[in-house]
Amino acid sequence: MWFKHNKVLFGKAVLLAVMLLMVVSGFTGLGCIKGLQPIGWSGGVVADGNLYVGSEEGRLVAINTADGSRQWSEALTKQDTSTGFGCMAPTAGGSCSAAPAGVAVYGTPAVANGLVYLGGYNGKIYAYNSSSLALRWVYPREDYLEHIVSGPVVAQGKLYIGCSDGKLYTLDAETGDREWEFQTGDKIWSTPAIDADTLYVGSFDNKLYALSATDGNKKWEFEAEGAIAATPLVYNDTVYIGSFDRYLYALDAANGNLKWKFMGENWFWATPVIHDNVLYAGCLDGKVYALDAESGDKIAEFDLGSSVSSSPVIVNGSVIFASRQGVVYAVDTSNNEIRQLVDIEKDAYGPLSASGEIVYVHTPDLTVHPVEVNTGTKLETISLKSSE
Repeated sequence: MWFKHNKVLFGKAVLLAVMLLMVVSGFTGLGCIKGLQPIGWSGGVVADGNLYVGSEEGRLVAINTADGSRQWSEALTKQDTSTGFGCMAPTAGGSCSAAPAGVAVYGTPAVANGLVYLGGYNGKIYAYNSSSLALRWVYPREDYLEHIVSGPVVAQGKLYIGCSDGKLYTLDAETGDREWEFQTGDKIWSTPAIDADTLYVGSFDNKLYALSATDGNKKWEFEAEGAIAATPLVYNDTVYIGSFDRYLYALDAANGNLKWKFMGENWFWATPVIHDNVLYAGCLDGKVYALDAESGDKIAEFDLGSSVSSSPVIVNGSVIFASRQGVVYAVDTSNNEIRQLVDIEKDAYGPLSASGEIVYVHTPDLTVHPVEVNTGTKLETISLKSSE
């Protein structure tokens, strides 16, 4: 069996991977201890001079990237989140707190047409005015969906987001009215990706789906050997997707046929980036792999010393990665040499974001760490606490 074949890997896998394996295998009793809270690890998105990020308090926070001033939304409406994904020791990819906490936010917000969109672990989807953070609409109006780990994607006047009930929900981006749903065979933690009229989304049923972004009709599906929680990357008519089977796949975007696959020593969760036809992919084995985007041939690999679940960003020709232990690195794409920028000394799990030459690392302690890429200087930290 796959489990036995990879038994040796579990000894060096992070606890996060063990937790995910149990979830994928169907063990539902694994969640948080009663009274403890999942905290989320939202990435940030930069738009119109602001960095928008979901906080541990269960709020949308807007940070002015020029002067560091902040705005906070009202707290997300809370329901019972005492069990489930995300409540783990910090070494396991999350954190637990016995103190009252807000609604966890895992997905990165999306910004479009004056609105900021956010999915909450409470099973609701929110739209806010981007300038005032006033609530525009919430879906569903009554009750709750199951937990939302996926981030929203907005295109063609629609919002697309996955849910732990296995459905991809499509809403009118302006009003929040439901348009259509697509049912997969298991949880959707993957944030969808859209290219032209095709929407790509992964599921815990081991499949990547290509759907019509207009009406949700399925164009094709590809089945991996493990669950898919990563966000797909679409480039040059190819879809790149990581899986918990330790493979990174390259698929023909038109029909889902396999072009190539590359095996790491652990699971691929972070979404890769491509620069000059070289794909840079972080892995939970602690390595970053540089691969030829066309053939999948390995060009280089870099050992970051601890697992990589944070999706990277490209700044001035360098690919910026953060390891789980909070060490930030830059890979120079001109020569594939790596240098350490700074150790923020905080665990990092969520996607990185960037504005100009500044990279932002959101850590699970209500803090954002700005890092100046050229000099490797860690700038003054930014608190997301609404009381500060």
